[in-house]
Amino acid sequence: MNILMLSSTFPYPATRGGTQVRTFNLLKYLRQNHTLTLLTQREPGVTEEEIEGLRDCVDELVVFERPPESASGLIKKIQRFSTFLFQGTPPSVLNRYSPEMQEWINKYVQAGKCDAITCEHSVNEIYIKPDFQKQIKTIVNVHSSVYGSCRNQIETGISENTLRDKINLPLLRRYEQNYCPKFSSIVVTTEEDKIQMQEFNPNCQISVIPNGVDLVSFPYRNSDPSGHRLIFIGAMDNLANMDAVCFFCNEVLPEIQKFYPDTTFDIVGSHPAPEVLALNERPGVNVTGRVPSMVEYLHQATVCVVAMRTGFGIKNKTLEAMAAGVPVIGTDRGLEGLSVDGANVTLKALRANTITEYVKAISQLFDNANLRAELSRNARLMVETEFTWESAGKRYEEVLMN
Repeated sequence: MNILMLSSTFPYPATRGGTQVRTFNLLKYLRQNHTLTLLTQREPGVTEEEIEGLRDCVDELVVFERPPESASGLIKKIQRFSTFLFQGTPPSVLNRYSPEMQEWINKYVQAGKCDAITCEHSVNEIYIKPDFQKQIKTIVNVHSSVYGSCRNQIETGISENTLRDKINLPLLRRYEQNYCPKFSSIVVTTEEDKIQMQEFNPNCQISVIPNGVDLVSFPYRNSDPSGHRLIFIGAMDNLANMDAVCFFCNEVLPEIQKFYPDTTFDIVGSHPAPEVLALNERPGVNVTGRVPSMVEYLHQATVCVVAMRTGFGIKNKTLEAMAAGVPVIGTDRGLEGLSVDGANVTLKALRANTITEYVKAISQLFDNANLRAELSRNARLMVETEFTWESAGKRYEEVLMN
């Protein structure tokens, strides 16, 4: 099968963030049995070495320059909103749109050079013409609903601009309703997103394919370091991650340190925003920025806290910590899509959504080595059996072939 994969996000190396990790691992699997052409954009900071590294992973790599940033200012913002209102496409999608890429894709499809197109993340849907379905299979790998994410940010109070997002919310709903019919199949990461997308488009074929973990990159640790060392991992210019660590440092960590004064909290991830860097001033907090090996930090941690208050989909950070053998405490958002507790479920993580619940759960794990070992074993087994990139790749291939 000849597959054309579209990713405006440059997916290499597979350590830049959740979108890149999912895209890279799926393309790596598909290339084993199919001819894969990847069309992507070069982001600021992408090196020639990284381009050549990605070229080795596909049959053909075509790289376009990312369009320049949109001009700021009130008039430009009004113009972008007017376009969204009347044309139906969000500024976040239009900002990455490349007419040169569109022309290349149109010619490629017209020439009959591919059997299927996959859009890795819904932002790439803009390149798919409705009549493409008459010639080839068209797939959109949504990653997460933009409408659902916006609604959740409003509900949890972490929106950067609440008024703007409340105005945009019905427009985002309309946008998702309108683009979905262009696709032969829609892929999402959780049942929650499937329900969301089916509400908009009940006649669409929707498949749930969760994220996975590269078990070679995230090996199970040899021993429990004990101690009172907490960790959070993730790209630290991501709004949901920024909110998570700021909330945890401001509200939870001081309460933990009342009982365990030597508690430390490592915030491990690339591109820390100024408000994240400022957390370095807090007692026990260590903001690392990008590190050579995420798993080394995980192996040294007593507990991983996934303090997400917003964001949809299965979190790579949760699965990676579990694969590495680190006991996890997470919110409902941090543990979304995972069967980790409840009746007739083997305990694989502790759940905490309030400060009191965090203090209780962290204290339990700090004090109980047997409980840490139980969560570590059970969670690793779940990842090995349900959340590998090989299993995700097989299911993605089935969507393409059927």
